[in-house]
Amino acid sequence: MTSASAPISVRAVRDYRANSLWRLTLRRIFRQRPAIIGMTLLGILVFCAVFAPVIAPYDPEAVLIGVENVRRREPPCIHLLGCPKDRPQHLMGIDGNVRDVFSRIIFGARISLFIGISTVSFAILVGTILGAISGYVGGWVDLVIMRILDVLLAFPSLLLAIAIVTVLGRGLQNALLAIAIVSIPVYARVVRASVLSVKENAYVLASRALGGSHFHVLLRRILPNAIPPLIVQGTLGIGTAILDAAALSFLGLGAQPPTPEWGTMLGTERNQVFTAPHLVFFPGLAIMITVLSFNLLGDGLRDAIDPRLKQG
Repeated sequence: MTSASAPISVRAVRDYRANSLWRLTLRRIFRQRPAIIGMTLLGILVFCAVFAPVIAPYDPEAVLIGVENVRRREPPCIHLLGCPKDRPQHLMGIDGNVRDVFSRIIFGARISLFIGISTVSFAILVGTILGAISGYVGGWVDLVIMRILDVLLAFPSLLLAIAIVTVLGRGLQNALLAIAIVSIPVYARVVRASVLSVKENAYVLASRALGGSHFHVLLRRILPNAIPPLIVQGTLGIGTAILDAAALSFLGLGAQPPTPEWGTMLGTERNQVFTAPHLVFFPGLAIMITVLSFNLLGDGLRDAIDPRLKQG
C-alpha cells in the first residue's frame, strides 16, 4: 500500500463505519413499535398539510352564507352515515362563522407543523451555540450562560411565553418567538452535557495536539456526539411547541381569527362544548393526535439510539 493511498483507505473505513452506524440506527427505529405508529400518524399529517388545497372541499376562511343552505354551528353531515342527500355534506360540521370545520382542520395541520418545526429549529440553533460555547470554554463564560438559562428555567414555560407575548404583542409570529425562547435552555443543556463528556477524550486531545483549531475541534470532533440526543429532544420538543402554541392561541395571544389554527378554533368555540361539541372535539382531537405522533416518534428514537434504556 502506498503512502498516497493510506489516507483514502482511512477515510473509506471511517465513512463505512458512519454509514453502518446510521443503517443500524434505522433498523432499530423500524423495530420500535411506538416509532412506527408515530411515523405513520406523522406521515398522514404531513400528507394532509402538503395536499390541503386538494383534500379540503372549501376555503378554510370562506363564509358559506348565501353559498349553501347551512346554518351556524350545524352538526356534521355525512351522506354515507344517513345524512339526507338534499343537505350539503360537511364531514365535521359548520362553525359559528358558517365555515367548514373539516377544511379548517386540514389547513390547520400546515400551521401546527410549521409552528413546531420552526420554533424547535430556532431553539436548537441558538441552544447549540450557547451550550457548545459554555461547555467548551468553561470558566466564567460557562457560569454566566448557565445562570441566565437557569433564570429562564425557573419560570413555567407557558407562563414565560405568555409574558413574552404580552410584551411583544399578540400574533402568531410573536407566539413562535416566545415559544422558541423558552425552549432554548433545554437544548443548550443537552449540548453542554455532551461537550463536557467528550472534550477530554483522547481523540479530541489528539486533534488539538495535531494543530486543530478550537472551531475545528468543536465542530468536527465534539458536536457530532450531541446530534443523537438533540434529535430525540427536538422530536419531543415539537409536540410541546405545538401544544404551547395552541394554548397561546386559545388565550387569544397567538394566531388571530380567521386563521385556521386549532388552538384559535378551540378558544373561539369554547363556550359551545355542550351545545355544539363537534366544534371543540375535532380541533382538540387534531392537537392530541399531532402531539401524540411526535411523542411516540421521540420515544422510539430514544430507544433506538440508546438501546441500553430498554434493559432497565
